[in-house]
Amino acid sequence: MPPPSVPLQKLGFLTIGSFDGASPRAGHESTLEVIELGERLGFDGAWLRHRHLQYGISSPVAVMAAATQRTSRIELGTAVIPLGWENPLRLAEDLATVDILSGGRINPGVSVGPPMRFADVSEALYPHTADVEDFTYERVKRLVGLIRGEPASSFQGTVGIEEFSDHVQPHAAGLADRIWYGAASPGSARWAGEQGLSLLTSSVLKAAGPDDTTDFATLQHAQIQTFRAEHPDGENARVAQGLVVIPTDTATPEQRAKYAAYVEARTPRTARPQGPANMLFAPDILGTSEQVAETLYAHAGFRDVNEVVFALPFGFDHADYVQILTDMATSLGPALGWSPRK
Repeated sequence: MPPPSVPLQKLGFLTIGSFDGASPRAGHESTLEVIELGERLGFDGAWLRHRHLQYGISSPVAVMAAATQRTSRIELGTAVIPLGWENPLRLAEDLATVDILSGGRINPGVSVGPPMRFADVSEALYPHTADVEDFTYERVKRLVGLIRGEPASSFQGTVGIEEFSDHVQPHAAGLADRIWYGAASPGSARWAGEQGLSLLTSSVLKAAGPDDTTDFATLQHAQIQTFRAEHPDGENARVAQGLVVIPTDTATPEQRAKYAAYVEARTPRTARPQGPANMLFAPDILGTSEQVAETLYAHAGFRDVNEVVFALPFGFDHADYVQILTDMATSLGPALGWSPRK
């Protein structure tokens, strides 16, 4: 989206779905209510984070299944499912089932690599195969192939009264073309492009090294260009940007103070790459919709995309999310040229 005259085509939001471990239903219900609100406000998509052994959504596919029965239009995505925790065949069945229930609205976002804190969970997750599990891109290829309809079994036929298919059932036509890859490095962005997947680029990227540029927007722009250079669709390849964006148009003074404290506490980590993996965090964007739009139009990564999945902050109250989403849909989106879907 180089000039402001080019309208934003798709506006989505991302939530972690936080909950109280002592009373988890309330948090999950809040997440579903937020998705319902998103549909009423005209958002194009509602996306779910994925957290294992934490107090956030551990089963986004199950939450999406519930959301399909409470919505009729809004697209539902995952950002992202870490495939190191998953069996690709079983996940393919679950995603296809939910896509059928949704009427073709599911956008699975995935990533690869060993599970987080693998040494702590390997005995529970893979008690007999932890040392031979393949956590590479091959896991994505297996998932995509199975969803496309590649054979999952060497047998097809009838045994007694039971009929068996040799590929995943149900088959969800078109689902494989809606698979996204969450890339943090130039190499993973390049690979996603080569595979013809769509790209999710978030508020965290991998810098090449401690001496590399620390300008997040420059790095994100380069990542997107690398992806599109390898993708069969070139400049038309789908990319969604996911920054933390907090519009304050209708926020109360108390909310504005809370949001400002949240951003201030997180800002120091954006100054330089963090940890041995040199992960660079984008600054959160806080302000009125006019101020946020101005910041976005100056962002090199944002100017490369025509769809966004703005991330909701962690740990806020339900009322805060209602205010933020309402301002996004009624003020920020229109400031970016977007029109709500009906």
